[in-house]
Amino acid sequence: MSSAVSLPSGPRVRAAKVIPGFGLTFGFTITWLSLIVLIPLSAVFIRSAGLGLDAFIAVGLSPRALAAYRLSFGASLAAALVNAVFGLLVAWILVRYDFPGKRIVNALVDLPFALPTAVAGIALTALYAGNGWIGQLLEPYGIKIAYTPLGVVIALIFIGLPFVVRSVEPVLADLGHDVEEAAASLGAGRWQTFQRVIFPAILPALLTGFALAFARGVGEYGSVIFIAGNMPFVSEIAPLLIITQLEQYDYAGATAIATVMLIASFLLLLFINALQVWSRRRMAP
Repeated sequence: MSSAVSLPSGPRVRAAKVIPGFGLTFGFTITWLSLIVLIPLSAVFIRSAGLGLDAFIAVGLSPRALAAYRLSFGASLAAALVNAVFGLLVAWILVRYDFPGKRIVNALVDLPFALPTAVAGIALTALYAGNGWIGQLLEPYGIKIAYTPLGVVIALIFIGLPFVVRSVEPVLADLGHDVEEAAASLGAGRWQTFQRVIFPAILPALLTGFALAFARGVGEYGSVIFIAGNMPFVSEIAPLLIITQLEQYDYAGATAIATVMLIASFLLLLFINALQVWSRRRMAP
């Protein structure tokens, strides 16, 4: 006759955790974010609030400031859209193909990360100025890049490309060739495979890279001021207008312009994040 042996019940053994519990880590996270992000941003809002509503509107929403906002946000959006297309293409080539010099091309993608922005601006200006290597070829056709809004877009494309490539590249690598082979075995063509299988899978990563490139472009200063020309109402970016206010010791006016940029950037990034959440939920099984 066999009898079941019952093990003595005791206190549950908690799984060992490398990092301390939620309370400590969450408190440290909030403290760190407050010191690095929230408190400095709050100081900008508090300083600009001291102007009063009328003075804030007069400085932060002046015709010159509005022209600078249009250039900064418009050029950043255009550059991010271009990078979304060509960054995806570059990531696809790096993941799907092996070719001589692949490591060199892979390193060149990260060059805008390591290169000082002022050096990038000087190099782009030397290339696209009227007497530059590329500018002198375009000048006879009436195409002027340096010291125009088009030059700003090109500078922002240069500094934003790595964000898209490095965001999409690991997702493409995880997909593998078997996904394409499975779609082809079901009778899907190349375009159908990309449109219905690959693109929905990489869309959240592509939106992430787009958002990072856009955010970097909005606040970019060093690589833009050399090629922009910095003409008010034509090629003056918002960060330069902030620097101009600071050079005139108008700290309140500088914070007013910075506040408008912060609010607009936050709303746009919030919209992009909402698109990311929507795309992830759409792809969820």
